Amino acid sequence: MSKRWSSERAHAWVNTYGWPVGCNFTPSTACNQLEFWQEKTFDAPTLKQEFALAAGLGFNTLRIYLHDLLWTMDSEGLLRRMDQLLGWARKGNIKILFVFFDDCWANYAFPGDQPEPRPGVHNSQWVQSPGARHVINTAEWPRLKNYIQGVMRHFANDDRIFGWDLYNEPGNEGMLANSARLLNAVYDWAQEVGVAQPLTTAVFRWTDAFTEINDIHLTRADIITFHNYEKLEATKVVVERLKLLGRPIICTEYMARPSGNTFGSHLPYFKLEGIGALNWGFVAGRTQTQYPWEAMPGTTEPEVWFHDVFRSNRIPYSQDEVALIRSLTGRNSED
Repeated sequence: MSKRWSSERAHAWVNTYGWPVGCNFTPSTACNQLEFWQEKTFDAPTLKQEFALAAGLGFNTLRIYLHDLLWTMDSEGLLRRMDQLLGWARKGNIKILFVFFDDCWANYAFPGDQPEPRPGVHNSQWVQSPGARHVINTAEWPRLKNYIQGVMRHFANDDRIFGWDLYNEPGNEGMLANSARLLNAVYDWAQEVGVAQPLTTAVFRWTDAFTEINDIHLTRADIITFHNYEKLEATKVVVERLKLLGRPIICTEYMARPSGNTFGSHLPYFKLEGIGALNWGFVAGRTQTQYPWEAMPGTTEPEVWFHDVFRSNRIPYSQDEVALIRSLTGRNSED
């Protein structure tokens, strides 16, 4: 018997919380997942301040990345810090969508002090989890299973968690067959736990090479998620395709201003269609995602930002964007 949620259960879950709207969140003082979560650099004051800033926009859902090395190094500490973060988020009526694995950016991650960001480079110190060498090495998978199940068992019935995003952009670095096998395995591990929150992974590329991976996403996820940085016309084509599946839909990555994918173009459409919307980036900081993906070292800050909503001093990049967000979320006052 399938352990996948029924579409009715998935819709009921989302309807309980209303329209999911928010961002992919990394505190401005962290360059990657490890600097975010390790005890030495876990920045409670910044987290509290930036969660309050998110709540002030009416954001109710934040997508936040973990890393397998955090569990390997200090599982008890990771769980304790996750609990703290969930408590601070709850004060702003914010739910968290946690992400376990990620095939994007640097392959080699290591604990301890992280390298300084390379000036002008987008996400210059972001790291894959578990990393390509572990994706292809099944001898590592028992450790990864212990990580997934250990975290999920601890928070299995925690209503502060919106859901579990098991694997971000599997195959993005070209390991299509290996990433597909791990993706299937992660769904198996997660379903063994039987958590009270939904599972998901996002379609992000529609080429023939990704057919196997996309089939896993679309046949195993409780809630359908996707990434899209294209113009609205192309986004609508994806949405119409996904609607046929009859499940709730959330765009868990969007908003790249130079490509015409903006709050103004997309957020009203997502709300009208009842599609959850989580843009990439929040307060500009050590991830440097106001710079474009292709930015070279030493690039000066672009006039038109790629991602992010606030400057490092927490002044909006665009007052008009913030006003639009607040009008759509119902947070029109400055309180």
